[in-house]
Parts: sequence; structure tokens; C-alpha cells
Amino acid sequence: MALNLVNQLGEWNPQLFREIKGRLKPRNILIAVAMSFLGQLLLLMAFAGKLPVAKDTMMVYNRYCTGSTEEYSTIPACLSDGLGGFVINWSLWWQDVFLGLSLIGIFALLVVGTYMLISDLSQEERRGTLNFLRLTPGSTLSILGGKLLGVPLLLYLVAALALPLHLVAGLAGHIALSQILAFYTVLGASCLFFFSGALLFGLVGNWLGGFQAWLGGGAILLFLSISTSVIDGGMNHDPTDWLTLFNPAILLPYLIDSSSLNVVNTYPNGDFWDLGWFYLSLGQTIWMMAGFAILNAGLWSYWIWQGLNRNFHNPTATLLSKRQSYRLTACFEVMILGFALNPQVHEWKSYAEGLFENLEILLVFNLILFLGLIAALSPHRQTMQDWARYRHAKRSSRKAGIMADLIWGRTSPAPVAIFLNLAIASAILLPWILLWSPSEYKTPAILGLLVTVSLIVFYASIGQLMLLMKTPKRAVWAATVVGGLIILPPIILEVLSMSPLVKPAVWLFSAFPWASIEYTAGTSVLFALVGQSLALVLLNLQLTRQLKKAGESSTKALLSGQMPLEIQ
Repeated sequence: MALNLVNQLGEWNPQLFREIKGRLKPRNILIAVAMSFLGQLLLLMAFAGKLPVAKDTMMVYNRYCTGSTEEYSTIPACLSDGLGGFVINWSLWWQDVFLGLSLIGIFALLVVGTYMLISDLSQEERRGTLNFLRLTPGSTLSILGGKLLGVPLLLYLVAALALPLHLVAGLAGHIALSQILAFYTVLGASCLFFFSGALLFGLVGNWLGGFQAWLGGGAILLFLSISTSVIDGGMNHDPTDWLTLFNPAILLPYLIDSSSLNVVNTYPNGDFWDLGWFYLSLGQTIWMMAGFAILNAGLWSYWIWQGLNRNFHNPTATLLSKRQSYRLTACFEVMILGFALNPQVHEWKSYAEGLFENLEILLVFNLILFLGLIAALSPHRQTMQDWARYRHAKRSSRKAGIMADLIWGRTSPAPVAIFLNLAIASAILLPWILLWSPSEYKTPAILGLLVTVSLIVFYASIGQLMLLMKTPKRAVWAATVVGGLIILPPIILEVLSMSPLVKPAVWLFSAFPWASIEYTAGTSVLFALVGQSLALVLLNLQLTRQLKKAGESSTKALLSGQMPLEIQ
């Protein structure tokens, strides 16, 4: 029976069978079991050490006691149980055990699982077996799905062995079973998203070598630490609230008795429950929050797998097609815009100012998105050379024309597609800005959006031109130059004490023009747009000339007395 089950598993997913066979060895299983039980024992001992201890000469106060509190304290006094001990609020103690185990589980699963997946793909690349996997007849979903389920298998075993204690702690803490199951579902959706992202990063970032896994795991650790602190302190009512949906800890405040947790002041304030998306109140119930978190993780997992499907079997292909990028941009803009509509209002910040600050954050998100799209859509030298040389031979290209090829073509240069993605983003953001009530921030917001669009197209053109170089490290050069154009100008301006308030016009040529747009005269913005437009024209003329030169056939180059271009 067991042999038949193993054979069926091998036929259903050979890659998963390979991972299970390589990892489920007696020694590895014993280590995983020991780590899980030892970790649970240490956790219980740590919380047991927080229980009150009787003292002969003074009153004892402790979080888990049940007596009254003093005037300037929130910690209750301990009442004797008549047996030499104290009356303990065991429900609260078990809630804290549940919370501690939940946070440890979140960090362990997401950080360690991400590290394991990236490290495994890096090892496959070094051993040369990754190309063997690419040549196997299995689908991308079958092979990488087997990796996703099989590589962290021992980590799953550690988590499964901790599951009984977690359930007991939750139920003893008077947490409903349905809510615990909702937390498990959100945790599973987050694992799917982060592990899928780890697979994608493992495929495209293999040039980082042994540092790749540490970078990926460290990035997830940093994200979870920051987002957990945000959840702990309350929502910001800006687009950064969207990022907290990727952290399963966003459900924990619903599972814990908030009145008892206020004693240590570690759980969200009232702003958390006001979290909204397009005025849809997400924070009012656990089911709304859990459903939206699952939907969000599922949506972006889908887009990651689109990139995996294109890149796994054909590493030279772009991560996304141009058609896919347009849909991705629309999804992204609608998602983050929903969190920007209801900014916080304070005595020192008006509603209009809050909207403008939310737009600034949106533009930062857009900059990150479009840097990713530039990398995902820009073909390399050989691909562009083939496109320039054989484009006229394709019937579809002759019929539709070059512009349609630049918009939809799989191997054509990226700047036109990047510009169309920017147009889609602007078409979603601009009506929102125009609907703002009249204020001094509406015009700067529109101008900031225009300057940002111009700068991103400029970066896309620079990146595509760099990828036409003959050097074998052209991708590194392109990333370095574009990254330098984004990072260095603000640093230099700050070192020279040229802040946006002091020299606003200079900041219009940095990656963050919105920082100075409200202090800049309209003529300065116009000059900046004209200057950027001229630079774009020159860059794209150079790109066209290089493509035309690269597209010449070797025979034509020889007949004209020129050496053929060397293809690196």
C-alpha cells in the first residue's frame, strides 16, 4: 500500500518525489522533531517564568494576576488563592503563549522557507542541474510546485509538530476555532506568495551567488519586523497599509482579547479597525480582513507565476509580455489607490495635505513598480538584434507596423511599452487628483505626476540603451547606471545642503521631484519638462541608430567595408 502511494506520488509529481526522497532521511527527521519539541519546551518555560512568585514583605503585581490596579499603574495586584500561590488569569496566559507561538511561526516559516528555496535553486545552478530541470518535459507548475512543497518539507514538519500546542493555547485562551482556522488560511496564502517570490528571485538573481539566499531571507526578515511593528501601532491611512496585508500577523489582534492586552500597550490602537479600501471597511471584522488578505496574496502570487512560467523554460525571455504588463499595472494602481483615499487628519495636517502626502507615497510605489517593469520588459542585446534584423521578414510585423510591434511585440524594445504602462497608471491616478476639492495641492500634484512620468521613461530609455552594449555584464551596467541616477542625486544634493525647500528646481531632475514640486514655480517645472523631453528625444534617436546598426546583416556590413558586430 505504501509502495503504491509512493509510486503514485512519483508519477503525479516527479520533482516533489525527488525532494521528499532526498530530504526525508531518518537523521533529518530526528533533528526536525527535536528542534520542534525543544522550541516548544523553551517557549513554555519562558512564559512560565513570567508567572508571579510569592514575596514575604511586599505586594506582588503581575500581568497575569486578577486583583485591582493602583491609580498610576495598569498592572493588577496578585490575590492569594489560599494555597500559597496566586489566582492566575490562565486565559490571558494562554493567549500570550498563542501569540508568541504565532509570531515565531510566522517568522520561521516565511524567513527560513524563503532562504531554503533560494539556496536550493542557487545550488541547482552551481551543480548545473537547473538546466536539466528546464529540459524535462514537465510543466513549470509541476517542477517549481514540487520545489515549493518539497524543499521546505522539514520546516513544514517542525510547524506541524507545533500545531497541537498552538491549538491548545488558542482554545484555552478562549479563541474561537473558526478564527484560528482563518489565521492558518491567511498564513498559508502568505507562504504561497513569499515562497513563489523566492522561486522567482532564485531564478533571476542567480548572478548574486551565495549571497542571494541571505539577501532574500534578510529582506523578508526586515519586512516582517517593520510590518509587525506597524500592525502593533495602528494603520497609517496611506498606501503603506497595503504592505501589512502580506503579513499574517495582521489577523492576530482579532484573535486576542484586546482589553487584556491593553495592559502592556502592545496592540493596535483604534486606527487599526478603521482600515479601508475604496471606503470599504476592511478592519471591522476578522472575516473581511482575512478575505481581503487572502485575495491580495492570491492576486500577486498569480502574477509571480506568470513570470515563472515565462522565465523557467526560457531564461532569455523577458519576465512578462507587454500585454501582461499592462494588466499588471492596472491591478497595482487600483490596489494601492484604494488605500490612499482616506488620509489621517490631525491638528497639524489638513485633509488636502494628507491627500498630497498619500500621492507622494503612491509615486514612490510607482517608481519601484516601474523599475521592476523596466527590468522585466527590456530585452537584451541578442534579442534586440534579432528583432531589428528579422522584423521585416515577419508577416505580422509588416501588416501591423512598427508601432504595434513596439506595443505588443515579445522581443521589441521596452520604452514604448513603459510609456503606455505609465499612461495607464496616470489614467487611474489623474481622475482621483482632479476630484480633489480646490486647494493649493491640486496643481503641484498634477505637475508632480507629469514630471515623474517623464523621468521614468528617461530611466527606461537609459536602461534599454545600456542593454545594447557588447559587454557581457551589460545587465549589471544597466542596473548600476539606472540605480546611480536614482540614488546618487538626492544624496549629493543633501550633502551640499540643497534641500527641496532651498533649491526646489534642482530636485525636479531627481527621482523624487514631488519632494520640491509644491515649492517650485510653474516656469521651472515647464523648463524641467522641456529639458527631460529633449533628453528623451536624443536618447531614443541614439537607441534607434544603434538598433539599425545592430540589425544590419553580416553580409551587408562586409560589403560596406565594416566589420560585423560581435555578439556577446
